[in-house]
Amino acid sequence: MMHPGIPTFNSILDNDFYKFTMQAAVVKLFPNVKARYTFINRGKHKFPLGFDQILRQSIDRMANLQLSRDEKHFLRVTCPYLPPTYVDFLEGYRYDPTEVHIVQEGENLKVEVEGNWYRTILWEVPVLAMISELFYYTTQQERWVDEEVIENTRKKVEFYNELGVNFAEFGTRRRHSYQVQRLVMQTLVKYNQKTFTGSSNVHMAMLYNTKPIGTHAHEWFMFHAAEYGFKMSNAMALEHWVDMYRGDLGVALSDTYTTEVFFKQFDTKFAKLFDGVRHDSGDPIEFTNKTIQHYERHGINPLYKYIIFSDGLNTQKVEEITRATNDRIGISFGIGTNLTNDVGLKPMNIVMKMTEVLTSDGDWVPVVKLSDEPGKHTGDTRMIELAKEILRINHNA
Repeated sequence: MMHPGIPTFNSILDNDFYKFTMQAAVVKLFPNVKARYTFINRGKHKFPLGFDQILRQSIDRMANLQLSRDEKHFLRVTCPYLPPTYVDFLEGYRYDPTEVHIVQEGENLKVEVEGNWYRTILWEVPVLAMISELFYYTTQQERWVDEEVIENTRKKVEFYNELGVNFAEFGTRRRHSYQVQRLVMQTLVKYNQKTFTGSSNVHMAMLYNTKPIGTHAHEWFMFHAAEYGFKMSNAMALEHWVDMYRGDLGVALSDTYTTEVFFKQFDTKFAKLFDGVRHDSGDPIEFTNKTIQHYERHGINPLYKYIIFSDGLNTQKVEEITRATNDRIGISFGIGTNLTNDVGLKPMNIVMKMTEVLTSDGDWVPVVKLSDEPGKHTGDTRMIELAKEILRINHNA
C-alpha cells in the first residue's frame, strides 16, 4: 500500500532541462559509457527510521512515467535544437528503479545510482527532490501556509522587477515540495514584468507557458576529464557541445576545474561561439572581472556576452552583484532554493554527484570537481590531488 506522504511525480519532464540536453548528447556521442552517482548529505541531516522504505516506494513509482503526446509536442515546438530522434527516444524511455540502490543505517542514508550514463543521467534531480520533500514530511515540519508562500514570492518578483534584472527559477532539486514549486511558479508568472525568463524545470515551464532554461552541468566536464584527461577536459567538452548543438544552448559552465584553468582553454573560438558563461562557485564579482578581462583580451566586447549567476542566490546577493556588474557585461540570474524552499523552514543541504565512469578502455575511473571554493571540491581525494598536480592548481586552493 502506498504511504500517504510519498511525493508522486506526475511528469517525466519534472526534471532540470540540462539533464535532457546532456542526455541527448550522451545518447548520440557516448552510448556505451556507464556511470555511478552518489548522494552526499552535506548538511548532516538525520533521517528518521524507515525513511529508506518510503523513498524506495517513491523511486519505484517513477517506472510508470512516460512522455505524453502533449509533452512531446511541447519539446518539438519549444526546443527545436533537440534532435527528433532524441525526442522519439525519450518517448520510449522508462525509469528503471533497479538502477537506484538505497541503504539506511540508523539515521544515515546512502543512495547510489549505477547504469548506462544515457539512462542514469535523469535520476539525480528527482531523487534529490524526493528526499527533500519526504524529509519535511517524515520529520513533521510545518511550512508556511500557501498564502504566505505566495506573498513571500510576490515580494521577491517585485524586487527583481524594480531592480530590472532577468532571472529564472532553478529550484527543483532542493524544493520544499512539488506543491510549493507550483505556487512559486504561478506567482512568478502572475507578477512578472518581463524580468522572469523561465524555469530550469521543463514540466513547470510547460505548465506555465514559459521557457525551459539550461545547457550542461559539471558531470559533462567530469566525464570528459575521465575519458580524455584533465588537460583536455574543458576543450573536449566544449567541442562536443558545439558539435551537438551547433551554436544553440550557448552558455558554458566554467568552474568544474576552477575558472582559472577554464579560461586558459576558453580560447577565441569558444569565446565567440558561446553566448556567455555560468558562475556557480567562488566570488561573483571577482569572477565577473576575470570574465570581462578574458573577453577583452580576445577582442570581444563584453556587452555582447553575458554571465548567468547561479550560486546560492537571494535578493541581497542579486542586488550586490547587479550593482557591481551592471553595464559592464550582460547578466542574468538562476535562483534556486531561495525561491522553492523559502517557506519558514531550514532548507536541506544535499547534492548528488557523478562519482565514477566506465570509460572506453573498460576501466572505472573516479571523477572529481574542483570548483572555485575549496569546500565544494568533490570526489576521490587522490584524484583531486592528481588533478591539482596536472592542472597546476595551487595545493592550498
